[in-house]
Amino acid sequence: MAEETITNKPARVFELYKTMSLIRAFEEAAEVAYDAGFVNGSIHQYIGEEAIGTGVCSNLRDTDYILSNHRGHGHAIAKGANPEAMMKELFGRVGGTSGAKGGSMHIADFSVGMLGANGILADGTTMGVGAAQALVLRGVDAIVTVFVGDGTTNRGPFYEALNWSMIYELPVLFVCENNTYASSTVTRSVTAGAGPVARAEAFGMPAFDIDGNDVLAVDELAADLISRVRGGGGPHFLHARTYRIKGHISRDKMLYRPEGETEERWKGEPIGRCAAWLLDNGIGQDELDEATSSAEKQIADAVEAAHAAPFPDAKLAFADVQDIGAPQ
Repeated sequence: MAEETITNKPARVFELYKTMSLIRAFEEAAEVAYDAGFVNGSIHQYIGEEAIGTGVCSNLRDTDYILSNHRGHGHAIAKGANPEAMMKELFGRVGGTSGAKGGSMHIADFSVGMLGANGILADGTTMGVGAAQALVLRGVDAIVTVFVGDGTTNRGPFYEALNWSMIYELPVLFVCENNTYASSTVTRSVTAGAGPVARAEAFGMPAFDIDGNDVLAVDELAADLISRVRGGGGPHFLHARTYRIKGHISRDKMLYRPEGETEERWKGEPIGRCAAWLLDNGIGQDELDEATSSAEKQIADAVEAAHAAPFPDAKLAFADVQDIGAPQ
């Protein structure tokens, strides 16, 4: 990602809009493919949260690392992963980002610094802190960003990671995407105290709260915090309030939500808000439509390529496997 001074110039915001549109198109196509039986496992969609990954990753360098969670497609795309290779990974085909062994929940692309997503809550935080410590030991000028959900802040490893990162003043930015629900539970109902920001501050970590559906605000604050971390300021914590438009997984009927809640929250979703800002600042509707069509075409081509790609040779199941310290 290009590192530059953040302004509210329409050209930059339009690029953020394009990235969010690409993420949205990928998630919608992934759901269709899953429902049609082409994707095994499960699909955890990032729809409604696109502004956070986009706004943060737009300020990272290619050499910076990110770690994600089971809702990792948006983070990977925002960091620069190839959507076609990602779709092949979901389909379990040759050419997938992890050789068809990771699938949706473990999407990764080391070539762009996306060190992986996993389905174990808070594991990304400890791995991210480990990656940051490795950067320091190797003298590498880079930082680590770890994306976590609100439910993760109730897990023990989360506190271990915050504590360790502060003790060693590691170059880590923790980004909590508070999408209201931990699976099917309202997170606030099972979270004691004042919430994630207060928990980070308890470790002496600078912590900031923001409207995560406002991509301009996320972009600007992320630029500041990333600059602080990169400049030796130690770990920082960004708490972004958002809403998960879709269920925990794509077939989740969301019967646990109050009637009308999702429809009401849809009115504030980030892509529509960004489009409104762009229309007020010199970008025409035809340009927005073209950006949306381009994103949908790119993802449609990725789906077609995934269908056309072969399945890996079965013998490759034993590649990349390590036993008793020796690769087999």
